[in-house]
Amino acid sequence: MENFDENIDYSSENVAVNLEQIPVAQVYRNKVILKLEKILKRTIDIIAGILGVIALLPLTLIIYIANLACKDKGPIFYTQERYGKNGKIFKLYKYRSMVVGADEKLKEYLEENEEARKEYKEYKKLKDDPRITKVGKFIRKTSFDEFPQFINVLKGDMSLVGPRPYLPREREDINGFFNYITSVKPGITGLWQVNGRSDTTFTERLTLDMSYYYKHNLKMDLKILGKTVKDVVKKEGAI
Repeated sequence: MENFDENIDYSSENVAVNLEQIPVAQVYRNKVILKLEKILKRTIDIIAGILGVIALLPLTLIIYIANLACKDKGPIFYTQERYGKNGKIFKLYKYRSMVVGADEKLKEYLEENEEARKEYKEYKKLKDDPRITKVGKFIRKTSFDEFPQFINVLKGDMSLVGPRPYLPREREDINGFFNYITSVKPGITGLWQVNGRSDTTFTERLTLDMSYYYKHNLKMDLKILGKTVKDVVKKEGAI
């Protein structure tokens, strides 16, 4: 898959197509194909959402027992506000992989550690995050922490494949990418997850999500899903 080229001007003036030069039949055919792909994608999302929610039942029990064994009495699930399609805020579901009060602890930790501040500014993540619990390390490595997002897929907040669902506090850093990236539903997986995932910088993630915005279709989505399954099995790119 080709990545978004920062050297190309992707402004609306340059990517606009003069429809008068395209045969009417071709324009109609393209619209029909796009509509069918949209319907098929949502159908796949619904089926996957149902299967994912069913899988949550035994997985939740296992994680609950594991947390008890580790004397972690905090909630199993974690909700967080994220940007959805058209910039609408929605609640994203995940299994809690960090200690209770993680946001406050992050603020304190970054204030006390200059190197951590630099790392977080560039990646919006920490490789050695002190907030992650014992069970959290395992479910992150296996990507089990993402499973509750199948609820979001079933609800229609998210799709299986799409851009990263960004945090409201990241709005300023997203800058000019925002309107483009949020014009499509965010996904559980996407281009950045299969191109380095946690090893990519925040800017690289935005670049890959911008690339997805311009090039996405059902064929690309299926390729991304296949690559995601391989990466999860190999446990590549997770932290």
